[in-house]
Order: sequence, then C-alpha cells, then structure tokens
Amino acid sequence: MFDKFKNEEGGEMVEERPEENSGQDARQSTVSDTPSQIGIGELMGKRAQLEEAIDYVGLMIKNLKDKRTLLEKDIEEESVDIKNLKEKLQKVNEYIEEENRGISQLAEKRKRVEAEADEVGAIINNLQEKLSGVDRIIDDEGSRVRKIKESRESGE
Repeated sequence: MFDKFKNEEGGEMVEERPEENSGQDARQSTVSDTPSQIGIGELMGKRAQLEEAIDYVGLMIKNLKDKRTLLEKDIEEESVDIKNLKEKLQKVNEYIEEENRGISQLAEKRKRVEAEADEVGAIINNLQEKLSGVDRIIDDEGSRVRKIKESRESGE
C-alpha cells in the first residue's frame, strides 16, 4: 500500500522505534500472535505506515525547500550576471555615442578646413589674375620700350 514512500535507495523509510512492551510476559505475546477481533494490531500497523508516510512527506518537503533554495541562489547569480552585462552594454553604448560625437566633430572640422582651402584657392586665383595683369602691363611696357629703342636706332 505504501510502496511509493520508499526512499531513494529503494528501501523503506522506517523510523526505528524501541519495543514498548519488551517486558511482556508469555501470556501477552501469545495474545498478540492470535488474530484480533477488534483489529488493534492492524490499526497500529496502519498508524506506523502513516507515520512513515508523514516522515517521507516531511523529507520530500525538506528536499523541495533545498531545491528551491538552490534555484533562488542560481536565479540571484544570473540576475547579478545580467546586471553586470547590462552595465557593460551601457558602457559600450556610451563609448559608441562618444565616438559618434567625435566623428561629427571631425566632420565639422573637415568642413571648416575645406572651406578655408576653398578660400585659399579663390585667393590664389585672384592673385594669379592680378599677376597676369601685371605681367601684361610689363610685357606691354617692355614692347613699347623696345619699339621706342628700335625707332630711335633706325632714326639715327
């Protein structure tokens, strides 16, 4: 009837109890060997089996509590690990944001430098035009001087 209350090794979980009536006389032991009309022996046997079952249930409860405690510990450890991972990810995100700001700053700086380079290019073009103008003037004046020299030399 109570085979399901066997311990993990396969044996029954039985509480050892000292014999209560070890000093009984021979007449009482013969009375307990004979079948009882009331069934007190069977009742006592059932009570003993119920006690065993209750002990087993108590052991099961203790085992369940131990397992739950281990699960709680595991969950707490996982929670700590996840919090640590989350903090690391937040730091990575902050690093990425900082790098993005740095890239934006570099892009702005490059735009300013490029605008300056365009200004320098415009100044160079302007100066080249002025130099070309000065060169034309010098060439024109040099031509005039030569013409004047040539006309003087041919007129002499």
